[in-house]
Amino acid sequence: MQKARVKLRSTEQEKVDNLAEEILEIGKEYNANISGPVPLPTKNMKITTRKAPDGEGASTIERYEMHVHKRLIDIKDSERALRQVMRVHVPEGLDIEIELME
Repeated sequence: MQKARVKLRSTEQEKVDNLAEEILEIGKEYNANISGPVPLPTKNMKITTRKAPDGEGASTIERYEMHVHKRLIDIKDSERALRQVMRVHVPEGLDIEIELME
């Protein structure tokens, strides 16, 4: 049977968790063997910039951060569940990657 690995990635944790729950419900509906969602480490990206473009005056600094949340789900033994997962509505701002394995 085929095995699918679903990777979810977004800057908003709620979107990732909601889609992971929806995929789990699809798996339970079609009696698929599911493992996950496994939370992968959150990637924190930080950027520090100066406010003044010319370098004159006070040294004021702005800090920006972006967090990328990731989840991993494995689906086995159910081709019908895989087809339903491929049809699921993906919200804007969320990346989904489905990798099929033998």
